[in-house]
Amino acid sequence: MKHSNTAMALTIVSVFALALVAGPAAKAADKECSNAILSGTYSDQDSGAILGVGPFAGVNVDSFDGKGNMTVTGVLNVNGNASPGVETGTYTVNPDCTGTYTVEGGGLTINAFFVIDHDGDELQIVVTDPGTVINCVARKQFPEHHDSRR
Repeated sequence: MKHSNTAMALTIVSVFALALVAGPAAKAADKECSNAILSGTYSDQDSGAILGVGPFAGVNVDSFDGKGNMTVTGVLNVNGNASPGVETGTYTVNPDCTGTYTVEGGGLTINAFFVIDHDGDELQIVVTDPGTVINCVARKQFPEHHDSRR
């Protein structure tokens, strides 16, 4: 029985795709996350654009209480206009170490999706509000397992 090149290629792609999906799922299953993994302060650098408005950049301190509450304090620059701000909100961490948050302040509500990285010391974040293309990286300011001597 002869297999066509197309059938063989589809089989190889299917096996490869299955390996890509199963590998990360197995690693994520090794560690289960909860709101408690986010506790302490993170420095957060944001960049992107707000469609129809212009470029966006920001630097913040994100404070998480380990119980689902957060505060964001920093400076945002939208289309060349910088302003300080404080937002408060809530977050939810899923067992697979992904999560969402919503913060409000200055008349705005911001929603985001994140992935917890580096044993809880880093967050990869994307704002999910329509009309925004904003990516953020937040790193724990003073990780407990690092030497604090400088």
